[in-house]
Amino acid sequence: MKNLSLCQVLWITLIFSCSIRASVRADTAEDEDCPSLANATSLQQTQLIQRLTHVCRYDRLERPIEYDNVTAQRLPIVVKTRIYVYFLQNLNSDLLQFKMHALLQLRFQDKRLAYKAFGRYENILGQKHLSERLWLPHIFFANERESSILGTDEKDVLTSLSAEGNVIISTRMQATLYCFMNFKKFPFDQQFCSTVLESWMYNTSDLVLEWEQDSPISFDPEMKLTEYNLARYWHNTTVVESDGINLRHGAFTGNYSSLSFTVNLKREIGFYLLDYYVPSMMIVAISWVSFWLQADASPPRIMLGTSTMLSFITLSSSQSKTLPKVSYIKVSEVWFLGCTFFIFGSLVEFAFVNTIWRRKENIELKKVNSKYIIKSTLTPRPARRQIGGSLSNESRARSCSSLDNIVSSTESVRNGNGNVNQGFNNYLTVHPNLPIIKTECADTVSICSERTSNDHIVDVDQDKKDTPTTFTTMTPQEIAMWIDRRSRFLFPTMFLAFNALYWTFVYIL
Repeated sequence: MKNLSLCQVLWITLIFSCSIRASVRADTAEDEDCPSLANATSLQQTQLIQRLTHVCRYDRLERPIEYDNVTAQRLPIVVKTRIYVYFLQNLNSDLLQFKMHALLQLRFQDKRLAYKAFGRYENILGQKHLSERLWLPHIFFANERESSILGTDEKDVLTSLSAEGNVIISTRMQATLYCFMNFKKFPFDQQFCSTVLESWMYNTSDLVLEWEQDSPISFDPEMKLTEYNLARYWHNTTVVESDGINLRHGAFTGNYSSLSFTVNLKREIGFYLLDYYVPSMMIVAISWVSFWLQADASPPRIMLGTSTMLSFITLSSSQSKTLPKVSYIKVSEVWFLGCTFFIFGSLVEFAFVNTIWRRKENIELKKVNSKYIIKSTLTPRPARRQIGGSLSNESRARSCSSLDNIVSSTESVRNGNGNVNQGFNNYLTVHPNLPIIKTECADTVSICSERTSNDHIVDVDQDKKDTPTTFTTMTPQEIAMWIDRRSRFLFPTMFLAFNALYWTFVYIL
């Protein structure tokens, strides 16, 4: 009996111990499945975050859900956004982009993370390891070409969690963004570059982006730009539609919330005035030095014209090599064409006066003014003395006769006997009964008289003798020097007029 009773006692003891162990294991398993927050005030921040984000309470793949108290409809989560700009790099005109260093701050409320009801009120701060345990909205730059999070050993991501469940994510990042630019007014242009943020995964029924009420956009007061001046900026809130054709958001269709802010950058023209406009004016003025050189000085005038043309082309190409190849005409190209016209005009003027200089005949003018000089040089005619001389020689060499055997005195005539009679210069053999016609030409006025056999003279141009015309003779060298003297004043005057029109047009723009 004693042995039996002892065995029963041992058996009962074993069963009791097993039941105790089972109950302890059940309680432990229950605590491990959903840890309690009753002692939240005594927990460390890491322990508190672990219990708040435990799978029994929190699913980081699911967005925070709120319902309307009246209609009981599911409301989208509102994400407040703020951007603080540290640095704006000058626009890259060739690639149509700009670089920005900024702090992007997102704020939203997730009531699943509230711990105020457990008697704890201080905020929880953490870096990337904290943000990895939370649900975060997926926001991207719509005009992004390249972006990255700044940081040395660890990425610069700051996460703040308040007792009411407000989550603030602050990220220091750099982004290279696309900016379409219009260069019609270059270098007096101003560009409008936007930064566009959009929701990637959730449409407007699940997530809405909004700017913060106070200072949504701010800039570092120490930020300086070299080539541009920040004139103004503004922000905007829009909705972007994504469909089967416009796949802005992958394979998802619908309306997506979007935020944007635009900066107005005006180009500083001081660099271009000192490095482009003033040197180009000096180059054009240097090309006018050829007007003070003699017209037959071909080597120095050609060298001066070609060197100024090549120098100006090199200067212009250095300014435009950083710009994209556009098809429209820029304001700087209007200046380039105008200066090229004046430099090329000096070369054409040299070719014109050099051609006149090499002429040998004098030119007779009715008046010494621009109209008659230019007309006479463009359409030269022989001197009146030469015209009179040619007419006199022709009258001596030819006569009118009805006889068939009358030939020129310069020709040889064979007689009936076969002998050749040599002709005589400046003499004609005519019939004695025919009248003799003789033409005389004076140096100043042509007076044609018809003399008959009885020596009776009839004046034909009596009216011309009564009203004689006077002419002035100028040598080609005098005309060439006259054109050079006029060019010394004409070219600068035209260039000043071009400058006035150009800068007036720029001011109006």
